[in-house]
Amino acid sequence: MDFTLHQLKIFLKVAELGSITRAAEELYLTQPAVSIQLRNLQDQFDIPLTEVIGRQLFITPFGREVEKRAHRIVEEMEQMKHQTMAYKGFLAGELKISIASTAKYVMPYFLSEFMHDHMGLDLTMDVTNKEKVIRDLNNNEVDFAMVSVVPDKLRVNAIQLMENALYLVGASNTDFEINNSKDLEDIPLIFREKGSATRAAMEEYLKSHHIESHKQIALTSNEAVKQAVIAGLGLSVMPLIGLKNELQNGEIKIYPMPDLPIVTHWQLVWLKNKVLSPAAEAYLEYIEKHKHEVMEKHFSWFETFNVH
Repeated sequence: MDFTLHQLKIFLKVAELGSITRAAEELYLTQPAVSIQLRNLQDQFDIPLTEVIGRQLFITPFGREVEKRAHRIVEEMEQMKHQTMAYKGFLAGELKISIASTAKYVMPYFLSEFMHDHMGLDLTMDVTNKEKVIRDLNNNEVDFAMVSVVPDKLRVNAIQLMENALYLVGASNTDFEINNSKDLEDIPLIFREKGSATRAAMEEYLKSHHIESHKQIALTSNEAVKQAVIAGLGLSVMPLIGLKNELQNGEIKIYPMPDLPIVTHWQLVWLKNKVLSPAAEAYLEYIEKHKHEVMEKHFSWFETFNVH
């Protein structure tokens, strides 16, 4: 057999997600590239690894057996790589982090210099909604998570990082007339999907002000909501952190409203009593020492628009 580690990793991602398209997105590859590598792997076996019923892809029982062994092969290769780096005197291992989708505007800046200083480390960062972040954390599948609101029932340690402020925003070239909160009832409002912390905050704001939205649009990512706002489809309550360029170039404006912004703080959290790996311990030390420096260097613009 002449399969490659690259082919095994692609097959594992397809098996995990049950979709070539989604696997391509997560691996930052084109769909044809994933299909070709999957086909090249299949050519090594006389028994099908996958089957398509209707339009749904399924992993065959034989494919599941290959998946188990592929996991072990990939893990062993990763261990070999980490051991090689350790023998060279580098901090080695993998850092696993799960973050709420809006935190993608924040978390990379708290990682870049650390990862640059420790070239022997691998980073896996899952960008998803709050429900999955909490599930990943609760199942001990990650070292850290970044969220703005932590459920009370979850026992975690936390380091508070920067402020997360949510404002009512709309396109600068669209002028919705808002004299009081009730005017929002007849204006199209754009929501994130269920399970999103941003959606929960927006719904709570409307509920606390007795606002019943008659025109709702639901979209599944912060970027989609932002583009819909810019296009003039409606207004939305959005985190300021994701609007830097649009505010600076005048595409989006803030609508002042009573009790806005909604203010929380981004927090780096990890389970209490979790035994941290050397890589995770080193990262905590870095965050404690450099968090204010990172905020000053990359987020000083935030105070220009964050007035409350």
